[in-house]
Amino acid sequence: MFAVQVRYYGRVQGVGFRATARDTARGFKLGGWVRNEPDGTVLLHAQGPESEVEAFLADLHERMSRFITREERTSVAASDKFSSRFEILR
Repeated sequence: MFAVQVRYYGRVQGVGFRATARDTARGFKLGGWVRNEPDGTVLLHAQGPESEVEAFLADLHERMSRFITREERTSVAASDKFSSRFEILR
């Protein structure tokens, strides 16, 4: 299983980023989570088939690009807890 974390920089808090990520994820066969970080960034974890994860990230970027100034992507281990659902963590 392919898994990645992406940290989004810019004006990404208070603009519906997490809700948009959750709603966008519903259209893909993947799991994961998204949360606001204390430093003003948003951290997202997505896992599933690589093609689904990549398509989801591209779709999310397109929807939220006006708020994003930079993205940092890291390959990570998949988590059994989020294998088939995507949720907002608080």
